[in-house]
Amino acid sequence: MRIPLDHYRILGLPIQATTEQLKQAHRDRTLQLPRREYSEIAIESRKALIDEAYTLLADAEQRQAYDAQFLGRAYTAEALTPPKTSPAAGTATELNPQVGEAALRSLAADPTPVRSPEPYTPTVDIADAQFVGALLILLELGEYELAIRLGRPFVTHGDANLDDGRYGEPQAVRADIVLTLALACLELGREQWQQNQYENAAESLETGQTLLVQEDSFPVIRSELQSDLYKLRPYRVLELVARPIDQTAPRRQGVKLLKTMLQDRGGIDGIGDDLSGLSTDDFLRFIQQLRGYLTAGEQQEIFEAEARRPSAVATYLAVYALLARGFAFHQPALVRRAKQLLERVGARQDVYLEQAVCSLLLGQAEEAGRALERSQEYEPLAFIREHSQGSPDLLPGLCLYAERWLQEEVFHHFRDLAQQQTLLKDYFADPQVQSFLETMPAPALAEPPQSTAAPDALAPGTMAFGPPPAMPTLSAPVTPAYTDAPVGNTSPTRSVADANTTPREEIGLSVAERVSQLSPEGQLQASGSSRSFGSSQNGHRPSAAVVPPEPLDPSERSSRSPHWGRLAGVVTVGAVTMGLLGLVTVRAFSWVGSAFSGPRIQQPALDISLIRPPVNIPTPPPPEAQIGIKDIAERTITAWLSAKREALGPEHTMDNLETALVEPVLTEWRNQALGGERDSWYYTFEHSVEVLSVEPDDPTAEALVVEAQVKEVAQFYELGTLNNRNSYDRDLNMRYELVRQEGDWFIKSMEEIE
Repeated sequence: MRIPLDHYRILGLPIQATTEQLKQAHRDRTLQLPRREYSEIAIESRKALIDEAYTLLADAEQRQAYDAQFLGRAYTAEALTPPKTSPAAGTATELNPQVGEAALRSLAADPTPVRSPEPYTPTVDIADAQFVGALLILLELGEYELAIRLGRPFVTHGDANLDDGRYGEPQAVRADIVLTLALACLELGREQWQQNQYENAAESLETGQTLLVQEDSFPVIRSELQSDLYKLRPYRVLELVARPIDQTAPRRQGVKLLKTMLQDRGGIDGIGDDLSGLSTDDFLRFIQQLRGYLTAGEQQEIFEAEARRPSAVATYLAVYALLARGFAFHQPALVRRAKQLLERVGARQDVYLEQAVCSLLLGQAEEAGRALERSQEYEPLAFIREHSQGSPDLLPGLCLYAERWLQEEVFHHFRDLAQQQTLLKDYFADPQVQSFLETMPAPALAEPPQSTAAPDALAPGTMAFGPPPAMPTLSAPVTPAYTDAPVGNTSPTRSVADANTTPREEIGLSVAERVSQLSPEGQLQASGSSRSFGSSQNGHRPSAAVVPPEPLDPSERSSRSPHWGRLAGVVTVGAVTMGLLGLVTVRAFSWVGSAFSGPRIQQPALDISLIRPPVNIPTPPPPEAQIGIKDIAERTITAWLSAKREALGPEHTMDNLETALVEPVLTEWRNQALGGERDSWYYTFEHSVEVLSVEPDDPTAEALVVEAQVKEVAQFYELGTLNNRNSYDRDLNMRYELVRQEGDWFIKSMEEIE
């Protein structure tokens, strides 16, 4: 058989080598033995090929003849290679004169482009018994892909067959070929790794590992392959998530690899070993580097799950993701979850500034002011106070700070939000935001957690990851993951006007309306100050002043807390005054118009109502690319719980069951609702949902299995009377099976799990 080698390459020499160099190369090659796992068959066949090459080249006459033949074939192959552009028929005589007459006539007759032949590859004839030795020499010369291509047919039940014994003892030869292929995959993977071809490197390493697992042999080499695969994982994650956003499959693979690494480490700041070779500090830097390639939805999915370990680092990163998505996509429910996560670390770290931003976006102006009073972030507070001059509270400065902090310090950590421009005015003007804030329960009054310990090193403003601070470990969450009672420093007494203010009025007067009036364009501009909004040295806090603000005394606190009842009265009087003025103005213009205009057009009036637009203007759904897998699950389950409240409620409205359920559970819950209507009983429900896991982890899948924790507070009424015995307040661990039908998601089955 022939192999793609020549005698010079077997000895590792150029064609210009001297006789002394031939002797030295032969001696060195003979003394350099391969790995001890090789059999005597491979070692002897390799030595025989080296000896044959030396014997031929050491003889002057044989070497001269070999060189002439070697160079002649190479020159002929080069001469037969046509130029890049095929010549026309009339220029065929301009070709290399070494080309034969037949070739010239062929080119003249057919001037179409000719495919260039492969470059000349010298070959040598070897005996079949020397094949394993030839593979070993190719491996030593770095011809890894060639060795794999020649050896693979012998181990994949291809055309090659070892059973006839002509290559040597079948079992020993097969083991040698498997060993050579595994080592070639190992070295090829490392070579591709050095060339920054991380996925190709992983494919090569996994090919070698799969081969050894199938053969159940060479455990030492298998461990080397596995070790390299572990060390390669961070590079693969970066390469995969750096791909374009529309390449969903490889990006999801990168996220899965990252989740596996986090699981092996026991979290971002865990003490486990993922065998990547990254220390805790290195891994934190890796996470920081990675964030710029991940979307806000991907970061929310990853870090919100990690925050449940619990992990202070993951909690803060999840807050960033939730806040960014909530503000950018006008989803206050995400802001609410961010605020609840902050409550976990509020007793150990100064996160009051972030809590103030969350309260602002939730329309809770008083609570935002209380959080600012407790914050020790001097430079941001100085900026907020400076831009709230002339205001009874800190709301103008907080609005300016929040909008700029989110856009300039938060958004750039997310691949899909780096260029996002969102204004507070647009956020509060969104009807969905207004609807959510209207129905959101008012925050419960609670005393702040007392803690004499100093804030942890992992303060919000120190998440620079270079070098990272000491990582604290929380023994347990301070509060449940999702509750409706945020912890904050609330005033023990409230005025009568405050107590009677509804959430709708508080939102409309304290935040949304005032935000829209902060500048003529609705953009929060610093009035009366030309100071630029920058960042502090830690890279995460904007700073606008170098002099720390003086602490607020009780009189300042009371003056900065707006009295909503009084403000409502002022607004009411102003509205009445403006209405009267507008009426007078309209009448005046009407009189002037009738005096100077031509005859009126007598036509039937258009039937256009001011209550609703003349045509339906659908609200565009959020882009599919921005919907994460957990968002899909949470929306579907929330829609079902809403339909359940209506179907089992006092009115027993069952229309929405069909928008949330499909068979077989659709008929089951419809019958239950019909039974309640027939027997005169109903429930009132309060729900909160936390999605724990979703499988498969792919938004393009057609079916999902979701595990979620549902808090259900139910009051049972029978014949209009509350029945406390059948009422309950339970935390349910549920498993839902979701299916996609015509682009919408429905629940197909559900069960409670332990």
